[in-house]
Amino acid sequence: MAKLTFVGGIHPYDGKDLSKDRPIADILPGSELVYPLSQHIGAPAKPIVAKGDRVLTGQKIAESGGFVSAPIYATVSGTVKAIETRRVVTGDLVMSIVVENDGQYEDVGFVTRDSAKALSREEMIGIIKEAGIVGMGGAGFPTHVKLSPKEPERIDYVIANCAECEPYLTSDYRRMLEEPEKLIGGLRIILQLFPNATGILAVEDNKPDCISLLSGMVRDDPRISVKALKTKYPQGGERQLIYATTGRKINSTMLPADVGCVVNNVDTVVAVYRAVMEGRPLMERIVTVTGDAIRNPQNFRVKIGTSYQELLEAAGGYRVQPEKLICGGPMMGFSMFDLNVPTTKTSTALLALSKDDVSAMEPGPCINCGRCVEVCPGRVIPSRLADYAERFDEEAFLANHGMECCECGCCSFICPAKRPLTQQIKSMRKIQLAKKKK
Repeated sequence: MAKLTFVGGIHPYDGKDLSKDRPIADILPGSELVYPLSQHIGAPAKPIVAKGDRVLTGQKIAESGGFVSAPIYATVSGTVKAIETRRVVTGDLVMSIVVENDGQYEDVGFVTRDSAKALSREEMIGIIKEAGIVGMGGAGFPTHVKLSPKEPERIDYVIANCAECEPYLTSDYRRMLEEPEKLIGGLRIILQLFPNATGILAVEDNKPDCISLLSGMVRDDPRISVKALKTKYPQGGERQLIYATTGRKINSTMLPADVGCVVNNVDTVVAVYRAVMEGRPLMERIVTVTGDAIRNPQNFRVKIGTSYQELLEAAGGYRVQPEKLICGGPMMGFSMFDLNVPTTKTSTALLALSKDDVSAMEPGPCINCGRCVEVCPGRVIPSRLADYAERFDEEAFLANHGMECCECGCCSFICPAKRPLTQQIKSMRKIQLAKKKK
C-alpha cells in the first residue's frame, strides 16, 4: 500500500508509547459540571434552563444561537446551580451553565434505530444539528454546517481524518481499535448525504494494526477505502490531508468543499453514528491524559463538563511536578495555568511535561539557514513573515502570503536560532482575521 504525504513537515518525538497500549477507561465526574456556552466556532448557545431546575442526562440545556452554532446537553442528572461566567482553558471568562451532579445519571431516554437508510438528507442533517455535534479535532466548527455545502452532488470525497499526527495524542488510535464499527458506520451515514462521493479512512502508517483492522472491515464496501499516510507532522492538517489523499490543493481562501472534499475527525464521525443510530446527543468524548509527568497515562471516556483536575486524578496524579501543562498536543496546543476548568466538546488532551524546554530557550538572530522554508507545509518563508509581523508591516505580511500559514509550529520546532516564528506569525494572522471579520 502506497504511503501518501505532502511536501514539508517534521518528525518530532511522538510520545505515543506512553498511552497507546492502554484501553479507554470510563470515569464518572465529581459533584459539579460546568458547560461553557461557547464550545464551538460561531454564535454562543443560549440557555433554556434556569437556576434551580432539575435536568436529566441527555436533556438540552442550551439551544443554538444561530445557524453557525450548536446546542449543549446535560451529561449528568442534577440541579442547575448557576448560570454565570466561569474560567475556561484559554483563561477567558465565558458564560456557563453549572450543574450539581446528583449521581443518579437518570436520562431522558434515547430512541435507537436499526438502520438510517430510510432517512432523508434533511432529516439526517436535522438530527446531527440537534445533537450538537461539532468538529472534535480542535476547531469546533458545527458539523451540520460542514455537511451542508451548496452543491452536495459535487462532493467527491468524504475523508475521515484518522491520521492523529499530533505528538502524544492517542485517543483516535484507541477509538479505531476499540470501536471501529462506529467509525465505519458513521462514515457510511455521512456518505448517504453525498451520493457521488467515496469515503476515505486516512491513517498514518505508524498504526499498522488500525490499517489492517479497518481494511478488513471495508473490504467488501466499494464506497470506502483505507489509505496509508506517511507518518509525518502535520499529516492530519486539513490541507495536507486532502492533498495527500486526493492530490487536490486548497489555500486559506478556500473550503474543502471547493475541491469536492469533506473532512471530519474520528470522534466527530463516531458522534454522528451515535446521534443517528443511538439517538444520543454529543455528551462525551475521548481525552488523552499523558506526558512524562503523569503517573498513569491513559485515554478516558469523559463526560463533557468534567474538570481537568478530575482527569489528572483519574490518571493517578503527577509522577513528578510538571513544569509545563498543555491543553492538547505540544505542537498546536496551548499552555494551561489551572486545571480547575471544564472539558468541552473540543478537549483532546491534557499533557503534563516534567521540563519546559520552550521557556528555557534563548532566541538568537536568524542565520538564514532556510530550514523553516524546507519544513513549511504552506510553502511560505516563515523567517521573513515573522520579521514582518515583528515590525507590524501588514502590507508586506499579506503580500508574502502570510495568511497561508496553518500555524502548525514546524518552523519554530526546526529553527536552530530558537526563534518563536509560529507565535509571531500567528499574532499577525489573528489581527488580519479580526479585521476581515469586521
